[in-house]
Amino acid sequence: DTSRRGLYQMALNVYAFTCGWLTMPAALLLAGEKGSLTVPVPAYLIEHPKGRAIFDSGLHVETQTEPNRRLGRLAQYHTVGFKAGEEIATRLESLDVAPSKIDFIINSHLHFDHCGGNGQLPNATLLIQRREWEAGHNAELIESVYYNPHDYDHGHQVKMIDGEHDVFGDGSVVCIPTHGHTPGHQSIRVRIGADEVVMTGDACYLRRTLDSFHLPTTMYDREQMLESIRRLRTLRDAGAMIITGHDPELWKTIAQAPDRLAAVRTAATA
Repeated sequence: DTSRRGLYQMALNVYAFTCGWLTMPAALLLAGEKGSLTVPVPAYLIEHPKGRAIFDSGLHVETQTEPNRRLGRLAQYHTVGFKAGEEIATRLESLDVAPSKIDFIINSHLHFDHCGGNGQLPNATLLIQRREWEAGHNAELIESVYYNPHDYDHGHQVKMIDGEHDVFGDGSVVCIPTHGHTPGHQSIRVRIGADEVVMTGDACYLRRTLDSFHLPTTMYDREQMLESIRRLRTLRDAGAMIITGHDPELWKTIAQAPDRLAAVRTAATA
């Protein structure tokens, strides 16, 4: 690794990447909503003195050229906008970070737009909620929850976790269970200086979801998803910046690599 920042800095740094866009019926994100919505596919690099982690890895590179074949029946609901150079490996290389030097992949869950880049990070250990990993290998749930093992079965070392997990042992990067969207969905809480940032993944798609409990059309467990949103609201009310999973308006306010993510809470809570 020839990172221009050298070896890991003592301060924790977070970088946000846009790894493509998806256009879909708005009702998939907000029940009853008309029309379509084009949303970002985020991924994040977390640099810590003890290692590097990716939170969600975006789309599989094959969706750049063969999205219908790659997505199968999901292609009828999703139009992919994903150009060469937007995949996670190239995003990392733009920061002079070798994909082979990523220590952890932390997937919020195992849907195609959150783990499709896992195969580009060959040496990472996968941190995943046990119930999500098991769901992603249950034939019935693969069909009903829209999992594709080709996105996440790459032979990585897998560390299955149950509930909250302190990634580096100092409280700065913590996986938090936010089940409901899928059986074992998790979000991540990161401490940047004196501030906290929570990347929700699909536990909460949009600020409207967070503000008014406006749920999507489909989810694995409605009551669990509501409980997860309540937990995220509690964190927000305690001062955390909440970055909802696919909000195009919020995403405009989020610093993109090579700039570091900053905890500007007004952008997430206004």
